Amino acid sequence: MFQFLKRKREYQAIEPDEILIDAANLPAYDTTRLEGKIERPIAPSTFSIFSVLILLLLIIFSGQLVYLQVVEHDSFIARAEENRLSHSSVIAERGLILDRNGEVFAENIPGETPTSTPKRAYPLGESASVIVGYVSYPKQDHNGYWYQDQTVGVSGIELLLNENLQGKNGIRIAETDAKGNTVSGSIVRNPQAGDDVILTLDAGIQEAFYNAIKTRAQNAGWQGGTGTILDIETGEILAVVSYPSYDPEVMSYGEPKEEVERLLSDSRSPFLDRAVAGLYTPGSVVKPFVAIAALEEAVISPQKSILSTGSISIPNPYDPEKPSVFKDWKAHGWVDMRHALAVSSDVYFYAIGGGYKDQQGLGIAAIEKYMRLFGFATPTGFSIPGEEVGVIPNPEWKAETFDGERWFLGNTYHTAIGQYGFQLTLMQLVRATAALANGGTLVAPVITQAEAEEKKKEKISLPLDQSALEIVREGMRLAVTEGTATALAVPGVRVAGKTGTAEVGVRKEFINSLVIGFFPADAPKYAFAVAMERAKAGTGVGAPAVMGDVLRYLVEHRKEMVDAGQ
Repeated sequence: MFQFLKRKREYQAIEPDEILIDAANLPAYDTTRLEGKIERPIAPSTFSIFSVLILLLLIIFSGQLVYLQVVEHDSFIARAEENRLSHSSVIAERGLILDRNGEVFAENIPGETPTSTPKRAYPLGESASVIVGYVSYPKQDHNGYWYQDQTVGVSGIELLLNENLQGKNGIRIAETDAKGNTVSGSIVRNPQAGDDVILTLDAGIQEAFYNAIKTRAQNAGWQGGTGTILDIETGEILAVVSYPSYDPEVMSYGEPKEEVERLLSDSRSPFLDRAVAGLYTPGSVVKPFVAIAALEEAVISPQKSILSTGSISIPNPYDPEKPSVFKDWKAHGWVDMRHALAVSSDVYFYAIGGGYKDQQGLGIAAIEKYMRLFGFATPTGFSIPGEEVGVIPNPEWKAETFDGERWFLGNTYHTAIGQYGFQLTLMQLVRATAALANGGTLVAPVITQAEAEEKKKEKISLPLDQSALEIVREGMRLAVTEGTATALAVPGVRVAGKTGTAEVGVRKEFINSLVIGFFPADAPKYAFAVAMERAKAGTGVGAPAVMGDVLRYLVEHRKEMVDAGQ
């Protein structure tokens, strides 16, 4: 600042023309163009400021250059390589799903090009879809980036054992030029296929069973149905079917859209696994287990006969002129336990269940005790997700369900014949039937060969008298030879069975048809259960006819299963 003021005070020379010039003799300058203006030199400070700015810019540019060239060198080299080398997943093939004999339930078919996703094929189609399930294929966004880079199980075995089946994707690297064209490529990590899964199912029996249910349902008007066959010693499931069902390839592809929409809106629930998630009023198929309870509790001897005239009447304490009447489906006359099972006498089981005249009854507490002993209203431990539990009616259940209403004798009667609020699953039913056949052991139902070995220790021995079990087995054999289950009297196999018909609907306008049993009758190896649901009351062709069709298939194609005891 001092130097600046000093320069202001210094003498400045004046030229002669500047002394003599005045406004009168000024040339005609165009002042709008700055003519006639005295030029002034640029101040030295301007150069100083400009120099500082240039220096700052040089420092900034130099710093950025060092950052890019040195600090971020490795990162940008990698990014440059990535721009030149593109990575893509090579989708692994899923493992196969096979039956016990090596027949295929689920396999892979190649994609249209070597690099495309292998597609899943299901040779048995809808007959095994509910148990085997379906998949969801890998998905990319509109930019080609994977947001699901594996084939994933959605339901059934495909979901349950997804980690085993899935495998490990490979990696493919492709070199591209400046225009994005692929110059060369190679696989740097080969995909690893998933593990195969071997089921306990028999593909032939599975398909025959499904077709039997489907045909009978369509011909007789049943809304749906389910059935299963189980090895009574190992718990291995040889067949488990649910109708109606769906095409697993349609669901995997998600097209045609119209078919997917039809399946999703079908009121018959084609995606429901009826064997584990369907709850059924059992009807008379619970009578063998009530008979066991009566023998174990010594409320009746197996030789004692009870008269069925078609109904029993219980005095009404509130109105003596209007007794409560409990009907049998038929007047059977005098029947002992074996014949009561054979002809399915309701009166006999009313009497031993709730008591009648001089016949002592079990009572609802004892009925519930033995039903739970056989595994009803209890999870079976079956590995397929979605298992329901069911209901055994009792006073607590009734009070909770019907706003505190008390339990009546008639409720015990109806529970003893598998009606009222009784609900169970088919898997519970076949497991309990196996216990009747094998001498009183509850086995764990299994669907894969691997878990069959693991669950051997999960068997439960029931504290039951062997003579009681034998009496019930004899009654079930009589049901086939001369009783309600004659549809199971198939030449070439000796079967024991028990039928059941349950009334359903608000006005009892529909029925469910059930059948349980085991074969060969003299040396049991397999137990079965079938439920056909919701046909018009009076429909005669139901579950026993379905099982008869399956038995004929076994006699013709699986002779080794029915030979024992011949």
